[in-house]
This record gives sequence, structure tokens and C-alpha cells, in this order.
Amino acid sequence: MKSFEYFKPQSLKEASELLIAHGENSHILNGGTDLVVRMRENLTTPDVIVDIKGIKELHNINYDEKEGLFVGACVKLSDMAHNKAVVENYSFLADAAETVGSGQVRNLATMAGNNVNASPLADTSTPLLALDAKVCIYGPNGEREVSIHDFFKGVRKTCLIHGEIVTGIKIPAYKGLKGVFIKNSRRKEVDLSTVCTTVVKVGNEIRIAMGAVAPTPIRAKEAEKLANGAELTDELINKIADMAASEAKPIDDVRASREYRIEMVRVMVRRSLEQLRA
Repeated sequence: MKSFEYFKPQSLKEASELLIAHGENSHILNGGTDLVVRMRENLTTPDVIVDIKGIKELHNINYDEKEGLFVGACVKLSDMAHNKAVVENYSFLADAAETVGSGQVRNLATMAGNNVNASPLADTSTPLLALDAKVCIYGPNGEREVSIHDFFKGVRKTCLIHGEIVTGIKIPAYKGLKGVFIKNSRRKEVDLSTVCTTVVKVGNEIRIAMGAVAPTPIRAKEAEKLANGAELTDELINKIADMAASEAKPIDDVRASREYRIEMVRVMVRRSLEQLRA
């Protein structure tokens, strides 16, 4: 591993200033479960590491019945997955967090990092897309919030500019929310998603999000149009699942073929809708 300078700031302002002062080859360290691996393999070779874990407000997680859930950037996935408010109000998000890596990884990794990494197959991205979450950002131009739908720009690309830091993720409060997260992978545990889906029901509205089937996690908008306000009969569920599969644009890679992924979307969406109907 290439040598580097290490800083552990105590405030967002200090962290942002360090990133800007040291240029494009300075990197944020949060959980480090992706960055450290990439550094060991010389895929990423930073000159400067800015560790944000010393910034206290980034460790906050709280829930309000009107405002919803806020998960700070440094909240570990293991803590989030077992948080009472998350489990009671967003159980499928807790399920997604529990599928990320191993227990050891979840004791370091964060939901913010899982999404800043901008992998098409990030397990927590599809629940956030289905929930219309917002990403909270601090940077040289102040604070801003970005819809999760506008956050991803491509494989490992986000809307963040250098010097900006994700401070947390906001999720709206919903009444009568039900959802199902499903992950398909080669191994049952400790593996990346071959395909992952989140299907959510809010009143009469159905939302369908899919991962590992496009350059970024996506919503199946046309399938949602078929579902919304309609009774979920067996025939309609099959039509919705077929439409979602048609909206998937996956590639062939070492984990699966394009055809397999499309078929898995169809199967997973159908099973999720059947579960939500029950």
C-alpha cells in the first residue's frame, strides 16, 4: 500500500478544508470497508486520508413521527439494522442493511458509505430509492440536500464535488408503509448482489426499485404505473413483474448473465407483490 498522510478532523468545516487544501487525491475515510480494499489492491492511491469518524454529529440516528428517519453518515450498518425505530418503521431497510457483507463488515460499514460508493448493486440503495430519501451534504458552499434519485450519476459516480461530505440520509415518515427487500446472490451469506429489489406499498401506491440491472440503482416507473391504485390480482402482478423485467437493462458479468438477471427481476418483483398483497 502506498504511503499517505492521515488527518482526523473534529468538525465538518475542518474536514472540508483539508480535502480542498490537498486536492483531488485526498479521500474521505469513514467505514473504510471499500476504500482500504481498493488501496491494498492499488486501485485507489490517495496522498491524503481524511478520517471523518471524529465528527460527533455524524454518529446521530433519530426518528420523528412527522419528520421521519435521519441516519448520520458514521452510523454503522450493524447499529442501524438493529435500531428499534428502523426495525419498526422501515423493516425492509433493516433487512437490506443485514445483507451487506459479514458481521465484521457491518460493524464498520455505513449506509452513507454504501451509497457514496455508488455501486449499481449496493444493497441499501434500492430501499432508499423506494422511500424517496434525501442525501444531506456539507461542502465549501454550505449545506444542501439532494434527492437520492439525483445523487447517482453512474458507476462509482455521484453528484458530489470535491470538498463535499455526506453528513447523513433523511427518509420521510410514512403511514401504512409496507415493503419487501430481496437479494439474489451466488452465496447465501457474505456476497455481492447478483440482483436486488425493494418493493414498497404506501396506501394504494406501489414503488419498485432494482439494483445490479443498470449503471445505477433504478426505479421501475412503468411497472409502478400499472400497479398504482389497482387491485393486485394474480394477472396484474404477473404483468407488473413482466414490465419491471423489461425496464431492467443489465449486463453479463462474472456473477450472472443478462438473461438471468432479467428473469430474477421478474421472479423477485412477483414474489414481493404477492407478499405485500397478503
